Amino acid sequence: MGTPYDTRLPPDLRDLQQEIEGHARGYGLDFYETIFEVLDAEDLNEVAAYGGFPTRYPHWSFGMSYEQLRKGYDYGLSKIYEMVINNDPCYAYLMRCNHMVDQKLVMAHVYGHCDFFKNNAYFAHTTRKMMDEMANHGSRIRRYSEQHGEDEVESFVDRCMSIDDLIDVHAAAIRRRDDVSRYDFAPAREDDEDLRPTRFKSKDYMDDYINPRAVLKAEEDERRRVKTEATQSFPERPQKDVLLFLIEHAPLKTWQRDVLSIIRDEALYFAPQAQTKIINEGWASYWHSTIMTQKGLHPSEVIDYADHHSGTMAMHGGRLNPYKLGIELLRDIEQRWNTGRFGKEYDDCDDMAKRRAWNKDLGLGRQKIFEVRRIHNDITFIDSFLTPEFCVEHKLFAFAFQEQMGQYVIESRDFQNIKQRLLLSLTNFGKPLIYVVDGNYRNRGELLLRHEHNGVDLRLDLAAEVLQNLQALWSRPVHVQTVAEEKPTLLSYDGSDHSTRTLGDADDPRKDASAKSA
Repeated sequence: MGTPYDTRLPPDLRDLQQEIEGHARGYGLDFYETIFEVLDAEDLNEVAAYGGFPTRYPHWSFGMSYEQLRKGYDYGLSKIYEMVINNDPCYAYLMRCNHMVDQKLVMAHVYGHCDFFKNNAYFAHTTRKMMDEMANHGSRIRRYSEQHGEDEVESFVDRCMSIDDLIDVHAAAIRRRDDVSRYDFAPAREDDEDLRPTRFKSKDYMDDYINPRAVLKAEEDERRRVKTEATQSFPERPQKDVLLFLIEHAPLKTWQRDVLSIIRDEALYFAPQAQTKIINEGWASYWHSTIMTQKGLHPSEVIDYADHHSGTMAMHGGRLNPYKLGIELLRDIEQRWNTGRFGKEYDDCDDMAKRRAWNKDLGLGRQKIFEVRRIHNDITFIDSFLTPEFCVEHKLFAFAFQEQMGQYVIESRDFQNIKQRLLLSLTNFGKPLIYVVDGNYRNRGELLLRHEHNGVDLRLDLAAEVLQNLQALWSRPVHVQTVAEEKPTLLSYDGSDHSTRTLGDADDPRKDASAKSA
């Protein structure tokens, strides 16, 4: 950052903050104390490059992000209007050169985000002192760089960051396995019932003929062998949190294990923001729109506000605008619950004229959207409240690339097709689902992963790079079961060479029961 300057709000903005905060609380929004800081454009771009945490550890990728943001601002292609951090207290940044109407809009938008951070179920397990945690992470990684060399630490961080999405985003909320005490030295007991061979009823004098001892012994030995192999493989069930598995079992140095834990902790912190991008931005946009149009605008500011709000809500070709989809769906929910357009009676009504005029004047809309804000993420939000009428009204469609025309075309306006495409793009943030299957594959200490195939093949070039980074962490060959060109396939990397092998139908990941995964 440049020469230090005062980032506190000047008196006029401080008065404005108190006014907007009063309006927000008057509408029932509930948020932590919010601290606004005013930054120049260059410094705001720098903070944004660090994900909103200026005390974060150093890495070249943050420099690349900064250059992208700076050039976008210099050439008039993009501009950061607001940035807010999920923390207690919440920190929000304003750009010094924004007009007063923009500062009002940003403050109202920020209070919507702060309310969402505090009350949404998917943020309930995130640390509320992440600003301090990030500073601690930065200090530890800087210390490791001084002790072990900047190049070595940065290279290791590169590998960790390339796989930081291989986590279980629900790990903080769902207990996947029982905790095992390091002081539990009780020997494992062998269940004789599992090893006992099958015996048929017979008279005593016929027993040696009906239940031959050699056959019974062979069956018992086979059961013992299968059980021994099962206990030698780990984990017991496929595990989605690949980073946690590496932290617990990979042959890493102490500082490497700590760095990988830092990367995982930060990935888990940012995961709810990716899970709730549409509903979170929709909620903040709903409230900045409500506060500004009903309470905050002076007549002279209406045109500027309308211009900037419409720019935020604009839809661009080939890209979904989460602000627009989120706010319109929340408004649709509010209107439906105000008029009673929900429930069995409404769903069973086949008279379209009656459905269009349906109005029971229930007035439950505001209460309903607060409930939605509390319990939903993007997937459940879309799955529960997207309707055929909404898709028609907002002209939604599914598109695909047509090889003959060499361009994207409208593929379908069917509601189910649109909904499934949207949900698929949101599931696991649109990234492949990868599970650890065996950390002792072929009894050689090799790592076997499984790609849960959902109709979209892995990009083999990216998969090869990820396998290289995983192999560097695991120090043994790494494999991933997937489907390539409709065939079960095993991708492998042994530290020097990549290989691809077609598997049998029994190894098809599409037939594996992911419900049993840990």
